[in-house]
Amino acid sequence: MKLITVLLAEDHAIVREGLRAFLKLEAGIEVVGEAENGRQAVMLAAQLRPDVVVMDIAMPLLNGMEATRQILHATPAIKVLILSAHNDDAYVEQVMALGASGYLIKQTAAHVLPEAIRQVHQGKAFFSPVIAKRRNHQKQKSHDRGELSTKKDASVLSSREMEVLQLIAEGKANKETADELHISVKTVEKHRQSLMDKLNIHDTAGLTRHAIATGIIESSVQVTIV
Repeated sequence: MKLITVLLAEDHAIVREGLRAFLKLEAGIEVVGEAENGRQAVMLAAQLRPDVVVMDIAMPLLNGMEATRQILHATPAIKVLILSAHNDDAYVEQVMALGASGYLIKQTAAHVLPEAIRQVHQGKAFFSPVIAKRRNHQKQKSHDRGELSTKKDASVLSSREMEVLQLIAEGKANKETADELHISVKTVEKHRQSLMDKLNIHDTAGLTRHAIATGIIESSVQVTIV
């Protein structure tokens, strides 16, 4: 039987180690790599071509949503399984719209993670039971659902704008952002202005609040407002 290869993308080392140890006990599943931020996840996905990426949402440098978008754009055959602390329908809908194959809540994921990996590898969707129940209920009322639009603002942003937004929200100055993304300071300034125009937000504090509200960074991330 062919092994299902897995890349773990999670910024907390203890969580990654626990996931690796847990999956090591599962027949037919092999963890082939680990990433501690979204940018590393994108790089390793391109190098290792795993069958499944288990992806946290809130990670430094590049969040899991944008990493998912970049990975699936480059290699559509890879399946992305979101593993998140957020139990919010808007987060679920946003990552599914980006092409993720499933969504697990961290607090209850351990006993279903191996099955979730197997299911998404077969091309099926998989959700934590509480999310699956809500989604089934919502499908019955889908004709009058429109309340998620406020959480989908990020969908109007380009991939580069999402990267710049995250680095701004993490307190990076324009020069630091330019160095991280290997672009000019002038280009960063253009992206910053585009972000403000698209989101109708006109200061760094507002962009940071938006990044937290949409799950791009966690509220616990230490940021500097200038």
